[in-house]
Amino acid sequence: MCCKKRASAFKIKRWVGWRMKAFRVTGTAPFGSQRQGFTFDIPAEDNAQATEFAYSTLGSRHNVKRRQVNIDSVAEIDPRTSSEPQILHHFREQIAAAGGPVQVAEEE
Repeated sequence: MCCKKRASAFKIKRWVGWRMKAFRVTGTAPFGSQRQGFTFDIPAEDNAQATEFAYSTLGSRHNVKRRQVNIDSVAEIDPRTSSEPQILHHFREQIAAAGGPVQVAEEE
């Protein structure tokens, strides 16, 4: 029997999540006895996937139903302006190539 050669055991480029962008989802939801605002910085392919992630996270962490959540905006952001560990990890090569994170002034 002759064995066929495999192309490669190691992948040269990272193709998982290569179309991802950073999105910021903001809105309000009931947390306890009052409604409070929330903000998520999410790596996603498009607005719909970012919105779905926000619904999923609020439902699993806080037992909030989708119809109770009001999403005000879903906007694409520069990954360097986020302080979320998930964003910093996912876009670490892009952030390093652009010169590091950008410090954003906090609103009061």
